[in-house]
Amino acid sequence: MRIGFTLPQYGPVTNRPADITRFAAQAEELGADALWVGDRLMRPLEPTVGYGMTGPGPFPPEFGAVFDPFTALTLAASVTNRVRLGTNVLNAPFYSPLPLARTLTSIDRASGGRLVAGFGIGWSPDEFEAVGVPFAERGRRLDEILDVLDKAWTHEVVEHDGPQWKIPPSEIGHRPAERPPVQLGGFAPAALARIGRRADGWLAAGMLPGMLKAEYLKPPLAAIRQAAEDAGRDPSSIEVVLRVNPAKGVEAKEIAEATLAVHEEIGLAEAFVELCYIAPETDHALEVAEELLGLLR
Repeated sequence: MRIGFTLPQYGPVTNRPADITRFAAQAEELGADALWVGDRLMRPLEPTVGYGMTGPGPFPPEFGAVFDPFTALTLAASVTNRVRLGTNVLNAPFYSPLPLARTLTSIDRASGGRLVAGFGIGWSPDEFEAVGVPFAERGRRLDEILDVLDKAWTHEVVEHDGPQWKIPPSEIGHRPAERPPVQLGGFAPAALARIGRRADGWLAAGMLPGMLKAEYLKPPLAAIRQAAEDAGRDPSSIEVVLRVNPAKGVEAKEIAEATLAVHEEIGLAEAFVELCYIAPETDHALEVAEELLGLLR
C-alpha cells in the first residue's frame, strides 16, 4: 500500500507557498509515495448544501482560503523526484477541457510523468452558480471532458464534436509521454458506473472518527467491479485510492489503525491522509506525516 499526504493548501498556510515546497521536499525525503491537492473555490457563508452534503450547514473554516491546485502541484514537482502528484479531486465541470488538458500535461511533463489526474463532479450548487455552470449538467460535462482529455493525450490530430464543446481537426503536440492515470471519485450509482466503465482507479473516501470502515466501501466497490465487467474490462485493474479525512483532534494511531483495517479487507493500492484539520501548520503536518509513515509501513 502506497502512503500519501495532502499538500499544505487550505487555511493559514494558503498565502505561504514556500510551505508547499518545503513540505513536498521533506515528505518525499521521509518516504511518502504521493502528494495530493483538492479543489475548492470559496466558502459560502450561507451555503445551499453544507459540507458533506448533509444540508445547509457551514463549510469548514479552512475552506475560507485555498491555494490553487495546479500551482501547488507545479511547486511540488519542482522540488521532488519520485512522489506521485495527484488531484483528489479536481471538480472537472468547472473547466473547459482543452485548457485543462494543456495545464495537466504541463504538470505531468514538469514532473517527469508523475501526474495522477483525479476528477469528480463537485457537490456545491453555490460553486457551480459562481462559475456559471449548470449544476444539473455536471455529470454529462465530466463525460465529455474525459472524452476530450483522452483525445488530447493520445492523438496527434484532435477532433471533437460534442454537445458542449467542438474542436476542429487540430494538431496538439503538447502531450504527456504516457497517458496519465485517470481516477474518479464518487459514491452515487452513476459515478460508480462511470468509474467501472472508464477509470483507472476509484478515489474512495472515509471520515474519522466513525466513518472509515470497510463495510461502507465494499458495496460501492462491488458496483464498480460489476460495471467494469459489464464493460468488458478487468475489474481488478481498477485500483482503490483511499482519502482519509480525520477531524480535528484525531490521533495518528487511530488514523493508522482504521486505515490498516480497511486495507486488510479491501486491499488498497494507496491511502493518503488529509492533514489540514489535524495539523494546519506545516511543521506539525510534517511531524504527523513522519509518525504515520512509521505506523503504516
